[in-house]
Amino acid sequence: MSPDQTLPAWALLVLAAVVVLVVLAATAVLAVAQRRARAAGDRVTALEHELAELRAGLARLEETGARAAAPVEPAAVRTDDREYVITGLGEAVTDDADPGPAPVVEPRLFADALLQETVVQSVSLAHGLRRALAPETRNRIRFEMRREVKRSRKQRRADSRRARRAWDAQQRAAGGAPGTSPGMTSPGMREGSPA
Repeated sequence: MSPDQTLPAWALLVLAAVVVLVVLAATAVLAVAQRRARAAGDRVTALEHELAELRAGLARLEETGARAAAPVEPAAVRTDDREYVITGLGEAVTDDADPGPAPVVEPRLFADALLQETVVQSVSLAHGLRRALAPETRNRIRFEMRREVKRSRKQRRADSRRARRAWDAQQRAAGGAPGTSPGMTSPGMREGSPA
């Protein structure tokens, strides 16, 4: 590596690939958001047309109803105009929980809020990646990893020494020399070999 290069070529390629992937993901999210906003706008337009048609039909019915000579009496008089729907069994019914009409958001405001949220998420992701890939963070992680490896090696050696001492104590209690198995006469000597 020459002195004027700070990163190896493979690191630059990986960084470029990550940037390309982030840009592609952001583009895909934007495309989906635009498609959803356009579909919501089309639905709103269709509902507005349907509402206009219904109002026109209602106006025609009111005109023809006002012209009718004799009103028709209903066959059965209904005293309770509320409709009942069983939504839960054994639960108390409360009439004051009328949610009312759902709030309607204009398509422009919806698209604006969605795009702003997408941009904020993209910017925060880019900031997090930039911060995670910073040299200070990488050095800190490397330092912590080395420290943890040293600590685990030290712990492993201490556990090994403790196990060796316990084994030797067990062998002494059984009557053999420390560091030997029951069939061995001394450390490193096999059974039946000359002493």
